[in-house]
Amino acid sequence: MKTKFAVGMLVLTLATGGSGCSNLNKTEQGALSGAARGAIAGAGIAAIVGGYAGWGALTGAGVGALAGGILGNEASKDSQR
Repeated sequence: MKTKFAVGMLVLTLATGGSGCSNLNKTEQGALSGAARGAIAGAGIAAIVGGYAGWGALTGAGVGALAGGILGNEASKDSQR
């Protein structure tokens, strides 16, 4: 069941990952893509180690959004110089 959930999360994320991203700045794009990648990684890692993939996805999404937002903000600053 956990593996099916992780695969479902992966498919859902990949299917909806690129929609509605055309009007975002680099910080928002970084946070969104970081959250998606973090959710995939978190669900996968949790499923592999025997944990609950849903909590892994939530944790990964939070960490990924934070890291992606920081990196996107720095990229935005660099392009303004």
